Amino acid sequence: MQITWWREGGQEEGCLRGVMGCYTLLHYTGVKRKDHGVNEESWEAARLIPVSGLGGQQEKERRAASALLAVIGSVKEFGQAIVRALGAPAGNVSAFCEVPFELDDGRRVRVDGVLRVTRGKRVWTLLVEVKTGSAELGQEQVVAYLDVVRDQGFDGLLTISNEIVGVAGHHPVKPSPRRLARVPLFHLSWTKILSQALMVREHQGVSDPDQAWILGELIRYLQYEGSGALSFDDMGRDWTAVRNAVREDTLRRSDAGVGETVARWDQLVQFLCLGLSARLGEVVSPVLSRKERSDPAVRVDALSWELVRAGTFSSSIRIPNAVGPISIKANLRRMIAQASVELDAPELGRSTARLNWLLRQLKNAPEDLRIDVTFHHTRATASELLGKVTENPKGILAEADHAPRSFILTLAGDVGGKRSAGHGGFITDVSALLDKFYREVVHHLTEWTPPAPHLAPSLEDHAREAPAPKTVQELPANPEPTQSP
Repeated sequence: MQITWWREGGQEEGCLRGVMGCYTLLHYTGVKRKDHGVNEESWEAARLIPVSGLGGQQEKERRAASALLAVIGSVKEFGQAIVRALGAPAGNVSAFCEVPFELDDGRRVRVDGVLRVTRGKRVWTLLVEVKTGSAELGQEQVVAYLDVVRDQGFDGLLTISNEIVGVAGHHPVKPSPRRLARVPLFHLSWTKILSQALMVREHQGVSDPDQAWILGELIRYLQYEGSGALSFDDMGRDWTAVRNAVREDTLRRSDAGVGETVARWDQLVQFLCLGLSARLGEVVSPVLSRKERSDPAVRVDALSWELVRAGTFSSSIRIPNAVGPISIKANLRRMIAQASVELDAPELGRSTARLNWLLRQLKNAPEDLRIDVTFHHTRATASELLGKVTENPKGILAEADHAPRSFILTLAGDVGGKRSAGHGGFITDVSALLDKFYREVVHHLTEWTPPAPHLAPSLEDHAREAPAPKTVQELPANPEPTQSP
């Protein structure tokens, strides 16, 4: 709702925007206005979701839950994107806050919110529990809410917190399998919600201008440091001890903190995927095996042994339409990180032609990009930096008599050892390396596409191209007699 008014002669004009029952004065201009010496630059703009006045943990949770649920119910595109991923049908979304329930055994429970989707006679209902800041989900509280879902016949429980699960579809809290037998349990991190909001606003679009403004207010609120919706910014309390043990080669699989530290690495990879998803408008996801997707403990165990034996973390992420998965490896002994991608060499006749095809795509790539070449019918490989390959393309091919089979491109960089994000932080440096590698290398790469087959001329084409026989008029008037031998 928007109301505009003016006075005859253009002396005054104004605009009032009404949203969700609240009215905010956006601007007012008057030709005749006295100067009272007030510094208007210090005035704080009125906001749909104010950041001022935020008190303790409970106040932050109530405001974050109310703001999120209201926007899910008000902005159609955002609401559908959230509930559809949780199994809801397409329909009208409504949201409620601070809803009390009484269980069959007499317990009274108050949940942070309820989401409801209606389509015809079908009603889909989901309970919502919200945590902000460093608060973690509690086992007892989650179990009580699952009991409400079961008693009421609802469709599931959604928890929201700053905890990022390393494997999508799993939950930070592990209730007994008996309680989860018929009660779906979902989890979203605030980083995931912010990423989804940015994807809808920047890439999918919101059809209604007022709804787009409302979604922008939620994004602004979640990005405010005091809201309690934090990004991933800490490698955990055991980071320093584990990092030092790796350097000293004293780390053992049974040491305290190994499992927590490798779980933080997986959370960092998820965080990087969410950030890329928001900026690219595509779903970026980690590459996991079937066993790792079904059981996060398998992933944690594999990462733990890699860290103990090699002192490294490694993961891969998949970006839609990229030439291949991007591999990320961090070496804690040398404190360097690498990002790499592999692509097949084109099926061209000469080896130099295959290499030149790659170099044409790396015109703007960093000169310290490493190129590793594998060859057909041999285990021999070659490796050189892009700067030197550009100066002497044949040098990297000199040691092998076979044609290149594939190219592996790797960009390396130093990483800091601090556990927290910021200057000199491990999280910040790994994120910056991945951004640079995608922006300057992967984004410009395309797979080789064989040219369309050449169509050979038909008999009719040959006949049309053959010279026509000369007519009588074209013959010479006095042809020279031919001499018989």
